[in-house]
Amino acid sequence: MDKIFTKIHEICGKFIKNEKLMEIIRKVISKEVVSYLFFGVMTTVVNFIAFGLCEGKMHYLVANAVAWVAAVVFAFVTNKLFVFDSKSWKPNVLFKEAASFTGARLLTLGIEEIGMWGLIDLLHLDKAFNLPFVSGEMVVKIIISIVVVVLNYFFSKLIIFKKK
Repeated sequence: MDKIFTKIHEICGKFIKNEKLMEIIRKVISKEVVSYLFFGVMTTVVNFIAFGLCEGKMHYLVANAVAWVAAVVFAFVTNKLFVFDSKSWKPNVLFKEAASFTGARLLTLGIEEIGMWGLIDLLHLDKAFNLPFVSGEMVVKIIISIVVVVLNYFFSKLIIFKKK
């Protein structure tokens, strides 16, 4: 996998002579970022499927919390193993990572819940986005999710799975 990114960087280097720009490209087009984006999309799919299964059966904030639990379990395992290459399963390491991961995700869940409440109950944006095949609540959830994904990456990268 690393050889693929090395080759991409080599190809980009043939066309881009600005070293500062190449440094940015090396950071953005990396195994870690691409893996995070892939598993982030998969986590979002888990989240949205769970939300869709719960939507209409319970209040949208409760449905969102249930979807969050499913997504956090999936995200923790995939981030630990495939994105940030944290291979240790020692209880103290696992507990520290799981606790900080869950804590950071609880913070972004709060942001997501408050954002959805504000956009749906206060601003009624769900009515503006009510599409034929997607509910307005789902559209609002998609908008808020973009903010949450970015925040979750920075928490995971800088705090939870940081390299020693």
